[in-house]
Amino acid sequence: MTFLGGLGDRLREGLRRSQEHLANGLRTVLEPERPIGEALYAELEELLIAADLGATLAADFTNRAREEVMFGTVTRADQLRPVFRRFLADTLQSAAQPLNLDHRPAVVLMLGVNGAGKTTTAAKLAAALKGSDRRVLLAAADTFRAAAIEQLQRWGERIGVEVIHQATGSDPAAVVFDAVKAATARGTDALIIDTAGRLHTKANLMEELAKLKRVIERQLPGGPHESLMVLDAPTGQNGFAQARVFHEAIGLTGVALTKLDGTAKGGIVVRIVRELKVPIKLIGVGERVDDLQGFDAEAFVDALVPPP
Repeated sequence: MTFLGGLGDRLREGLRRSQEHLANGLRTVLEPERPIGEALYAELEELLIAADLGATLAADFTNRAREEVMFGTVTRADQLRPVFRRFLADTLQSAAQPLNLDHRPAVVLMLGVNGAGKTTTAAKLAAALKGSDRRVLLAAADTFRAAAIEQLQRWGERIGVEVIHQATGSDPAAVVFDAVKAATARGTDALIIDTAGRLHTKANLMEELAKLKRVIERQLPGGPHESLMVLDAPTGQNGFAQARVFHEAIGLTGVALTKLDGTAKGGIVVRIVRELKVPIKLIGVGERVDDLQGFDAEAFVDALVPPP
């Protein structure tokens, strides 16, 4: 994703807590002279579950480790570290997919619960697109919270991007309708829509979000072109459960994972890809505007489990 910063030092720094947690654990469990047996496999599986890779993936890797030992390709415990790196790389190979921005306007629907960083991620994405000379609009479709509208407006002023909005309590579908109409009329390259994470009414959130998708599709057949679930990485397994609900109800095209710099549970990335089969489109590794990055599987593995 050329308009976003490459994965490098900032990713390694952002994943430092996850890397230290996992690397220290692997160093302890996979001591070179330690006998390879069931006790080692059990500790290894426990470590991977604690890193939020999930029980299924942890069991899959320990089975892979058993096979490597059985076939004689691994004879010392520390040789399982590069095997684990290859396992992660294989798992994440299909995860790195660019945003679908080939349409005009390309409509990006930002989904997720409150507090996950939807509004900030929408603004950072808008700033990155504007920085690559694309014409961008933001839409404040979380009309149930005045704070959400105001936050997006402040971001819009900061990055120089117009925000389509209405008064608090307005129908979100009306905001989306106006935003798509404006984006189309102006020849905008991308429209990024911030949505509600909960409602103050008894209406079902998923029904409201599905309604927004229908409004977009009626105006732009094939839209929205991206339905991104914004997940707060520190929530770990709770975040994974949220993603499953949104994916089943709305149909996600990808995940934007935020606050990776604030957690030791970076392994949730692997679990999302493996179990939900949804690509990771964006990751956030800091508070700066330019800390939103595209996902690169090889760089991610190197940052999470550095080579010896």
